[in-house]
Amino acid sequence: MPLGLGRRKKPPPLVENEEGAGGRGGAPGEPGGAPGGAGGAAPPPPALRPRLVFHTQLAHGSPTGRVEGFSNVRELYGKIGEAFGIAPSEVLFCTLNTPHVDMEKLLGGQIGLEDFIFAHTRGRQKDVQVLKSEEALGLTITDNGAGYAFIKRIREGSVMARTPQVGVGDVLEALDGLSLVGARHFEVARRLQELPRGQRFQLTLTEPRRAWEGIGPRSGGARGVPPQGSRGTLRLRSRGPATLQEQPSAFEERAVAKVDDLLESYMGIRDSELAATMVELGRDARDPDALAEALDSQLGDFAFPDEFVFDVWGAIGDAKAGRC
Repeated sequence: MPLGLGRRKKPPPLVENEEGAGGRGGAPGEPGGAPGGAGGAAPPPPALRPRLVFHTQLAHGSPTGRVEGFSNVRELYGKIGEAFGIAPSEVLFCTLNTPHVDMEKLLGGQIGLEDFIFAHTRGRQKDVQVLKSEEALGLTITDNGAGYAFIKRIREGSVMARTPQVGVGDVLEALDGLSLVGARHFEVARRLQELPRGQRFQLTLTEPRRAWEGIGPRSGGARGVPPQGSRGTLRLRSRGPATLQEQPSAFEERAVAKVDDLLESYMGIRDSELAATMVELGRDARDPDALAEALDSQLGDFAFPDEFVFDVWGAIGDAKAGRC
């Protein structure tokens, strides 16, 4: 549908004013269902999946396990559960090549063939009382790809920065006793934004178990691939098999970073896989209207406002031109 003709109006910024504040029945960035969950299509048969083996450990310390035969994040958590004898729901999120809660190393929709996977599991649950003394709480929210939204960033000097019990990596389990499990990251951000200023509320959070002291970054994850494959990535998808791809081009890296920044600014979320999907849809779109139609068709649940679509179009154009 052409821009400005029946599309949604721009919603108010979520959680953060200046910024806005990584869901669904598919992988991050795909519509339908709980955050990052498996899509409506049946999982691809194992014969169609790349036969890659990745090394993995539990971030708080464990022997090294091996995982293979997964196409999306939910399946990966299942394989990690099998490797260590734990329920897949115990996995909150994964980082690549470091056991520490480093949001710059968060596993999204792509895994480098040499990456080592660290799984962060459920730790202490806590109830935190918060006074919303400002319009913006100072949170940026992402999700784990399998039904949990968690905190990716806390803005310095914000309400949440002054709440010491809240930390980066904490999973948002409930708001005033109402479960947030299965809600999309942008839905969680919206609920927090809609709380009136001056109201006290309770967040139920689960923090990840902490890493062993002294564990450092690692590499050397995938095995059974030819030497030239070490420069590639495994792209996880909710619909259809995972695919082997070359490392993202300079254009793709610039465009995804720009679109991810726009997601944070407009919607209070960060989701590199959603950003990558939008870049795929927009790179060959002939004009902003074509981009709007593609987004409505593939990602209609997000109800992106016109202003956001124009900015995404501009960001992709800037990336193509090599502008920072």
